[in-house]
Amino acid sequence: MPRSDPKDRPSDPLDVGDPAPEFTATLVTPEGETREASLSELLDRPVLLSFYTVDFSPDCIEEWCAFRDFDWFASGEEVNVVGVSKSGPRLHRQFIDRLDLGFPLYADTDLAISEAFGVAYRTFGVFRRSRRSCFLIDEDGEIRYRWLGEHWLDPTRDTPPVAELHEAVRAELGDEPETFGF
Repeated sequence: MPRSDPKDRPSDPLDVGDPAPEFTATLVTPEGETREASLSELLDRPVLLSFYTVDFSPDCIEEWCAFRDFDWFASGEEVNVVGVSKSGPRLHRQFIDRLDLGFPLYADTDLAISEAFGVAYRTFGVFRRSRRSCFLIDEDGEIRYRWLGEHWLDPTRDTPPVAELHEAVRAELGDEPETFGF
């Protein structure tokens, strides 16, 4: 199997226990608002920061529809699910509207957020993008869980395991969902 050039691979991503870097970037909300928002503003509850390539790529549509369709994430009451991609605010607005997403999306057009988390890389040494990845960040700004796409050449091709992410969030919150006696 061919190997990619080391310069094409992502840098070392942040790990569990690391502090999440503070940043401020353009955030597009499901309610139609576009504003500058810092990560710390969202940390009134844990944040699941999900990095993806661009809006409307087939694999990204699959990922965000899975988040949307997994009702527990859609409630937004226990965890803030927030996307990060290279797409700009206008495309984010269309993506949110077309897929009926209930999650805000950061516009990381210069990949500064991706670089801060160690998930920016170059495909074939040319195209800069974000490695598909998820970081669960607690209210104190500490990374409590991370998932990284592992495809040997294109780490954007892996899809986050929604059930595993849900379990990590449940573990962070320290409670079990109500079973209503069943």
